[in-house]
Amino acid sequence: MPPDADTHQTNITGRCYCGAFSLRASRPQVVTFCHCIDCKRITGSPLPAFAAFNLGDIVFSPSAGQERTYPTGVHRWSCDQCGSLLAAQFPYLEGQTYVPLGLIDQAADLPPTLHCHADAAMPWLPKDDLPRSAGSGRNQLRRAKT
Repeated sequence: MPPDADTHQTNITGRCYCGAFSLRASRPQVVTFCHCIDCKRITGSPLPAFAAFNLGDIVFSPSAGQERTYPTGVHRWSCDQCGSLLAAQFPYLEGQTYVPLGLIDQAADLPPTLHCHADAAMPWLPKDDLPRSAGSGRNQLRRAKT
């Protein structure tokens, strides 16, 4: 994760539940829902949403928190005080850091544009007109990076 820095131009801010960690970032590349079981379990939400940032476009203060690497190669950071998930990086989405939308102060202004792993969506969720990917959505998410 990027180090703390004061020279970073930002317009996005956020924090974990207890406020021990804060973030500053430029506008995200893409905002997406993820219906995969891993994201549902790690967030405790039936419909997690994440904002994707270029690696150099997000700064955590005092740092990115406690890192855990999972067998799938996913790296996740969480607050060691309150346990909030702070960020994730996926091996198939190089150069991007995903932040749970609920941490971001401007979340109301960042509507998701895609559903990933839509085939695992809860059947009782309301439907919308956003594009749906049966898998990770990596092709759409990579295009958003460029």
